[in-house]
Amino acid sequence: MTHPQPLGWTPAITRNRTALLRIVTTLFFMAGLDGGGADEVPRRVWRRIMRLLRPAESAVRRLIVVAASRLDIEAPKPRPEKEGPAPRDEDAARPRAAMPRRPAFCLTDPPRRFDTLRWEGLRPFPEEGVAPADPDEDVNATGICRRVLALKRALDDLDGHAKRLARHEARRALTSLASKQTQGGYQRHRRPLRLGRPPGHCRRPSQEIDDILRECHTMALNARRLDTS
Repeated sequence: MTHPQPLGWTPAITRNRTALLRIVTTLFFMAGLDGGGADEVPRRVWRRIMRLLRPAESAVRRLIVVAASRLDIEAPKPRPEKEGPAPRDEDAARPRAAMPRRPAFCLTDPPRRFDTLRWEGLRPFPEEGVAPADPDEDVNATGICRRVLALKRALDDLDGHAKRLARHEARRALTSLASKQTQGGYQRHRRPLRLGRPPGHCRRPSQEIDDILRECHTMALNARRLDTS
């Protein structure tokens, strides 16, 4: 008995998603998430995690782009403005304990960083040189654990994130059109795929994640071209 493909999925998405789930399993063990998550990890472990995490995030984001390109979703209606808070007595006004928010997977690539001071010669290299960081030094792992959890949730709910992205793109197109009509220009928005090479790209591929990212990036670029043609 055959089961229908999930919404917007293709065999290539399924194959790469399965490979990425294996990598996420490795990240879970490296970050200690199988035991609740590590507060700190040695710097050498942090670097190994980031070597896998950055390209894995980029690859998943591109799978979401491919799945979202097959969706036709209208921009959501603007939410009504909320009224001011109603007056509360002293007991109700006491601050409540903040509930930890579930980490959300970012649907857009991080922007490129440029050091303009270096270009102008205002950031000279230290004469004493730079001491290498201690690979055994413990570094905070809270942020990296949240990113791994968000990555796992994105892979577990690829359809839901594809719908999120489709709504985001529809809202962006509507906002840009309104801005053009009223102001004669477009508002700047962060796009799912930044120009150039994807985050986590390795010039000398040496691991499975490098091949996965290359294939996912090609699929996403083709999907964007077909979507705008």
